[in-house]
Amino acid sequence: MLRTLLLPIAGICLITLHAQDQCSTALPITAGSHVVAAINGSEVPSPDCFGNSTNVDFGEWYTYTPTTNLGLKITSDLLINSGGDTRFHIYTGTCGSLTCVGGDDDGGVIGNGYLSVDSMNVTAGVTYTIVWDDRWNTGGFTFELIEGPVFVLPFGFGTLPNPTEGRVLAAVDMNNDGMDDVVTIDSTRVIIHYQQTNGTFNVTTYTTTEADHEPSWSLCAGDLDGNGFNDLVYGGSQGVTMMMATAGGTGFTEESYPEYVFCQRSNMVDINNDGNLDAFMCHDVDPNVYYINDGNGNLNYNQGGLGDNPDGGNYGSIWIDFDNDRDMDLFIAKCRGGESLAAIDQMHRNNGDGTFTEIAESIGLANGFHQSWSSAWGDFDRDGDLDVVVGASSSSFGLHKVFRNDGGVFTDVSTGSGIEEFTGLSTEWTTHDFNNDGRLDILGGGAIHLGSGDLTFELGTSVGNHAVGDLNNDGFLDILNTQSIRINNGNANNWLRVNPIGTISNRNAIGARILVTTALGTQIREIRSGDGFRYMSSLMAHFGLGTDDVIEEVRVLWPSGLISVLNDVEINTTLDVVEEVNTSVSTNKEQNVLKLYPNPTTDRLYFDITGTGPINLVVLNAMGQRVLASTMVTNNVDVSSLPAGVYVLQASRDGRSFQASFSKE
Repeated sequence: MLRTLLLPIAGICLITLHAQDQCSTALPITAGSHVVAAINGSEVPSPDCFGNSTNVDFGEWYTYTPTTNLGLKITSDLLINSGGDTRFHIYTGTCGSLTCVGGDDDGGVIGNGYLSVDSMNVTAGVTYTIVWDDRWNTGGFTFELIEGPVFVLPFGFGTLPNPTEGRVLAAVDMNNDGMDDVVTIDSTRVIIHYQQTNGTFNVTTYTTTEADHEPSWSLCAGDLDGNGFNDLVYGGSQGVTMMMATAGGTGFTEESYPEYVFCQRSNMVDINNDGNLDAFMCHDVDPNVYYINDGNGNLNYNQGGLGDNPDGGNYGSIWIDFDNDRDMDLFIAKCRGGESLAAIDQMHRNNGDGTFTEIAESIGLANGFHQSWSSAWGDFDRDGDLDVVVGASSSSFGLHKVFRNDGGVFTDVSTGSGIEEFTGLSTEWTTHDFNNDGRLDILGGGAIHLGSGDLTFELGTSVGNHAVGDLNNDGFLDILNTQSIRINNGNANNWLRVNPIGTISNRNAIGARILVTTALGTQIREIRSGDGFRYMSSLMAHFGLGTDDVIEEVRVLWPSGLISVLNDVEINTTLDVVEEVNTSVSTNKEQNVLKLYPNPTTDRLYFDITGTGPINLVVLNAMGQRVLASTMVTNNVDVSSLPAGVYVLQASRDGRSFQASFSKE
């Protein structure tokens, strides 16, 4: 039974309605405020548009049918909702055949950061089904439908359904065709939605042996074995599983490791810069662990030296080059730090010799008494180094922090940034240029904060927090949500996507820095596997160019130390850059990779090379400078005089050229 009750709350006449318990008896509603007494309906929402169906037992069902085309906002993010936590789904279609078109979970900013809001254009005569569920709370609350003009925005998002099974965790190119794909996971399947040129997805399911450890906390992707197809690393609460892509990309082989790791953020990065990708795991309760790749298919377990706090709380690891010395450093956003709960963040500086030193306090980044699960690193003020936004996941000890990088030392510029007063909380904080204006934005707390280019931000669109990639290949970054894709509506701004392909460095070029120079200035991106907390975003570097239509230069700083410089690059396209000594974009067919041994070496380096003539050798250091040159007929060279570090050996014989990287201890 329905009943009407006038409540004097904020001058609004509220209608208290007992929503129907099933889709077939959903309650028709119109614009205005509505009170949900409790979420106890017998039918749960299906499909699940946001988050997942875990902990969902009840639903409250409504329908809304506009009489004209208009813009609609549905929100529980109201001042009168001082507590609670809500989630809702929006569908078109009929019961039993519903299609996700919207919804939200934790996108609110007015209340406690856990309320929900979504805006969308609706069509006259189309019935929209709205379902609130009990994933977080069964208690009552108020929500509002607000009608207005059709949204015509220079920047915004629409919603497309993305029917999936399993955990929706990645938006990354899995078959090297230059287009990001959607990856979902369960214990015995890897399901890849391969993006097609016509805007659709071709769904392929790969069955595997059962994963000992599912990616309950995080997932990262990269080509660990160099066979040309991306592998997956699952971070679980008990240990680590790796799904290795088979030759030709026709399946995955499950490899689970026996060590106990309460894994939070997982990353792939070349820790020792030997050209092989390694895997790093943030350990919640013990020193962090990492698996070093020996280049022969073996990933060897290590623990300690990269975050040894016995109190744990290691959550949001991210590998970045904060000091511009061309090696990857490790920043850890901490969730807790012992009995005092002082979660003091850590910065492990790469010393360039295989060792790391924790220096957060000395450079101004020992940010404590907060709870953070991730951080967003980018050149927000466009001065040539990486700044950072450390986002809060809880308000218990303070909110978000913004730090400006001043030559490797950091200054707290949170006040006046537009971020520090934002009350939206989340575990996911990343940075991308969503409106292609050449200024990095922040994705966190369920919303996009548009960057101004001077370390200040303006709250933009509520979109949720998930993996980011270009999922319709239009040059604008989209956001992957469970059961849906938030498609970027785009605008008139130009863009460039850079896809670096390593040959001496790891194949994904993870750890590479890419600089694009236009009239706007020089922008920086780094190739990373695993940012934010849980998800895996695109491995390609995306640049918004604003109205600039001329690219003066693209410069790729490879992990090997080589540098590629490209001019006369087209706009609004994907640029493939292959790592070569001659810096050409096209592959040098005569350039082959040497097998070097032992690697690392201490004094003498051996190699196999075909032919009968003399061998011309050149050794380059990490900066691309020649440090050794010789002509010989034997298959080895004395490198004992070289200091410890990473080098590139170039060899030519009988008109054929070869190269490979090696480490000197």
